Parts: sequence; C-alpha cells; structure tokens
Amino acid sequence: MEGMPVEQAVRRDGFPAPTVGDGEPPAVAASPLGLLVGRYDPTVLDGSQERACVRLAIPGEGEWDVRLAGGTARLEAATEPSPDATLTADREVWGHIANDLRGGMDAFRSGRLLVRRNLHLGVGFLASTSGMRPPEGLAFRRVETESGTLSVLDAGTGEPVILVHGLGATKISFLTTTVALAGAGYRTISVDLPGFGDSVKPLLAPYHPPFFARAIVDLMDALEIDRAHVIGNSMGGRVALELGLRYPDRARKLVLLAPSLAWKRERAWAPFVRLLRPELGLVQATPRWVIENAVHRIIPAAADGWVRAGVDGFLRAYLTPRGRVAFYASARNIYLEEPHGAKGFWTRLERLQAPSLFIWGHLDRLVPIGFAKHVEDVLPSASHLKLDCGHVPQLERPEETHATIEAFLRRPELPAELAGSGTER
Repeated sequence: MEGMPVEQAVRRDGFPAPTVGDGEPPAVAASPLGLLVGRYDPTVLDGSQERACVRLAIPGEGEWDVRLAGGTARLEAATEPSPDATLTADREVWGHIANDLRGGMDAFRSGRLLVRRNLHLGVGFLASTSGMRPPEGLAFRRVETESGTLSVLDAGTGEPVILVHGLGATKISFLTTTVALAGAGYRTISVDLPGFGDSVKPLLAPYHPPFFARAIVDLMDALEIDRAHVIGNSMGGRVALELGLRYPDRARKLVLLAPSLAWKRERAWAPFVRLLRPELGLVQATPRWVIENAVHRIIPAAADGWVRAGVDGFLRAYLTPRGRVAFYASARNIYLEEPHGAKGFWTRLERLQAPSLFIWGHLDRLVPIGFAKHVEDVLPSASHLKLDCGHVPQLERPEETHATIEAFLRRPELPAELAGSGTER
C-alpha cells in the first residue's frame, strides 16, 4: 500500500482497504492512524459496530473519525458531533500501536491509551485493527443461548475458563485476565451477564444468583463446553459459587475475586429494601450529569483511565430503562440474601465441592476482608490470597493476581484436608 493512493489499494487478506474521506489528504493513510485502520478486520467484531463512528485523537494535534460500515473502515476528518467511542493517545503511542500488532491492547492496559464512551466498541476496534485473529487475538461474539443472546469476549485455546464480571461492570473488566490466561494456554471467555453490557436485558428476570448461574450453564451448552473453570469478581464471584453449588458437574475450579457474599450481621434496611421494586428503574428522571457526579463521589479514582472507562460502561447500561431494572434487581438481591437457615448462603456454602481460590483486598470497602475469616471457617480446604488493593484485584494488582490464578489452575487437585492454604502479600 505504500506510495499508492489509499482509494486504489487492495488488501491481501481479501478485505477492502480503508478509504480516506473527502477533505482529508491521502497522506493520512501513511500516518500511524492510517496504518492502524488499514489492518481493520470486521470478522473480529460481532456486527454491533455497523455504522458506528470511532474518534481517534492526538491531544494538541487533532482528531479523526473512523466510519465503520459494510465491512470497511473509512478514515476522515472529525465531524461527528457525538462519536460512539473515543480513543486518545499521544503521537508516540499511536506510532507504537501502528507498528506493533499487540500495541493497542498493551497501551490500553497500561493506561497510555484512553478509551471513552462505548468500551465494547473501543476495545473491539483495537482488537479488529491488531492484525491478529483468534485464537491469538481477541474476538467479540454474540452467542444465542436458552437464556437469550449473550455478548462474549473470546481468546486462546485450551481448557476453557469463563470470566464473570461484577455488579454494574461488563466483560471488559476482565480484559487483562482474558489476555493473560489466553497467553498461558487457556481458552478464555469473558461474558456480559444478562441485564448488563451488550447482553440481553429481560425486563421481568429475577436477576439473582440462580438466574445468572443458569445463564452461564446455558452459555456453556451453546459453546459445547462440558466443564470449565469459572472466575468471578464481586457479584460475579457469587454467581461462580452458585454455579459450583447447583451444577457441580460443570465446574472444575473456582476463583473468587472479592466475591459478594451474604452479610452475617443484621441488615437494618432490609424491610425497606424489600418494598422497593426494581421496575421503578423504568422511570429515570435524574440527568446523566447528576449520576456521573454521584459515581465520582463514590469512586474517587473515577478520573483515572481504567476506572473512568468502567464508569462509562456502567453508565451506558444504567442510563437505559432495562439496564436500570437489572442493576436495581441485582443490588436488591445481594443485600437481601439470607445468610442462615436451610437455604441460607453460609449453610449451603459448606457443600461446595469445587477447589476454590479466594482473592481479597485489604483496602476493599465494598467486600471487607473480614469475610475471609467466615469463608475459612466454612471452607477450610479453600485457598486464599490477600493483597493490598481494593475491590478489583485483576486491575489493581494484575501481576500477582494472574500469577496466582495460573498457578492455582495448573495445580493438581489435592485431597480436601490438604488443599487449604493462606497467603499474604
């Protein structure tokens, strides 16, 4: 393509070359952004990108739009008043991304590339311009299941590992884990739970752990996966435990990252919360800016790259009626879960058979590390890792978290009386 007008170029892989829009000089095609767009592969995405606009920005230098339509990518001057996703980096980083097939994902994970608005589209664009196809690269897919259409991020080959996000999060919260474990020889599948991200959002679904666990089993059935390791963060950890309890023949090993567990102490607001109906989420009179300000007060680090992107992902679903219903219903079920009794969480947890690794954060304000002692009392065979981090270990302490997970997954299964261990870092 070098030295050839981009409109005349034909790509060797059979896909149409990117085009330069009217008013944008052909020299743009030879720039880092042009080289990046030249690698665009629509088969990596799930079809949701059709007619989307991705804004590429270099602070202090300029902005360009990439129009995705008909399996092609068109690079032009920025004119779209509200692009679907925005990717921002300095010129040096864009050059690295253009010249290194893994550069885009590396820059995003390290915080040198900022993705805003639609995180699914932004990360999908990076995957589709990386020049790498599955299994080496990432693939976004929509999977038809008995629970409805589920959006997944798929990478790697080997023993399957299913990654389940927390309340208000999406599959992208496990992007670093997806890449790390795929590189370690596993097939990693990060899923948007029903009601979240880009998956189906049924209005009258119960949105409790049994419902979500059934959805994961339906996903496994659709992908023809008999058994899988399951990793969950926060609410996703609770879902992983439910899957292990209800479907022990489908779960190999469980990894629980700061899992949401039933509170043992009295829940003073329980009578009031029981009266609240999730369907109230169908009406949202609060402006977006009010919700954003509230999120930034609750999460002081929301101005930082990863957290800021996560907040965008949360708001994209929360600012839709069905997304709010799913969020309210899920949060309500977390708070109201019974701890004791025949069907109580802690009573049932004693029956868990799958080898389990719990990872806790000393600085976690949502799931205090004191829960670790409760788990140790009920599951003496479980392994534990305690880190100086908050509620999302895979993003806050990725190296320690992923190294421990990989070692745990490779470890031969030991008798229950020998398997338990505790680690402080």
